[in-house]
Amino acid sequence: MNASHGVLYRYAIPFTEPITVKGHRLVQREGIILALKSADGERVAYGEIAPLPGLHQETLQSAEAQLVKVLAQRKLAASPIELDGLYPSVRTGLEMALFNLEAAISGTLPSFSDEGEIAQPVPVNALLFGDTSQVMQRTESYFKLGYRTFKLKVSTNNTVNAINSIRELHRTFGNTLELRLDANQSFSLDEAVAFAEKLPSGSVAYIEEPLQKAEHIGDFYAKTGIRSALDETLWQKLELLDSIPNEALAALILKPNRLGGIVAALNLARYATDHHLLAVFSSAFESGISLSFYAWLAASTAVNPAACGLDTYRYLHHDLLENPFGAENALLNPYKLYREGAKVRHRNLRRTSLWTL
Repeated sequence: MNASHGVLYRYAIPFTEPITVKGHRLVQREGIILALKSADGERVAYGEIAPLPGLHQETLQSAEAQLVKVLAQRKLAASPIELDGLYPSVRTGLEMALFNLEAAISGTLPSFSDEGEIAQPVPVNALLFGDTSQVMQRTESYFKLGYRTFKLKVSTNNTVNAINSIRELHRTFGNTLELRLDANQSFSLDEAVAFAEKLPSGSVAYIEEPLQKAEHIGDFYAKTGIRSALDETLWQKLELLDSIPNEALAALILKPNRLGGIVAALNLARYATDHHLLAVFSSAFESGISLSFYAWLAASTAVNPAACGLDTYRYLHHDLLENPFGAENALLNPYKLYREGAKVRHRNLRRTSLWTL
């Protein structure tokens, strides 16, 4: 590892509207940016450490304390680099910065594909929420922009509204769009089956985490014929991945900063490919520094990438990049975005410490 210095920055970006995560109402996104400088001083690479309240167990303060400890002990100078035991958000930011630094020094883009192929472009799914009229309005707007994959949040608290929205979406758009649902483990098996029975046949592609107990996903599929996607289960009970019937699954939702890093996400992406599942890279409302890296991961790990969950950039008031992360006609250009992900706008950052490595 050829980093001579590390610099830590803090950022705070207002949300365009309040976001609620597991009961936590958030009005801004806070995080840490790690900049690694090459030994010759010619290259700088970035990684983002951004635990999200309600999603992560670690707080931003505890993540920063752990990161400072790593830098103070100069562990990044060791070979091989020892990152075991770190918080998921911390490991993600460190790995991101290290992969980016290696790429910057070598002058080549990171290679994560066994075949060496990079897909282009990468489609994005659009997030839907609100009452039925708002859902329809948002869908029509996004559809005109080129979006063809959408995700709707559902729970035991909004089943009537969700069912009405799904029926109206299916009536209006039919099979011209793909609708994914995300239940965030809110239903019991009986509740999930009752909910599924009210949906138009063929109206949803899959439901993310439909059950409070993921071990019953096989039973849910047997009763409804609707496949599931795993998200929270991948970091809560990863061992269930091998016990849930493969035919009951459609996708793995890959949030690197919650799974435990870039390498952990890559391993699950390979698992998805081997088991004919979609690998859906997703974010936790991170900045364009992370989103550009995740877009590259998606392009690097599948010949035909699944529509990824990187539309969260729309909910940040501004980005940390000189050229803000974004999709063009609902598509991501991974080459362009990766290169622009290295051009950070420092006026949106507050330096907190400098370290010699």
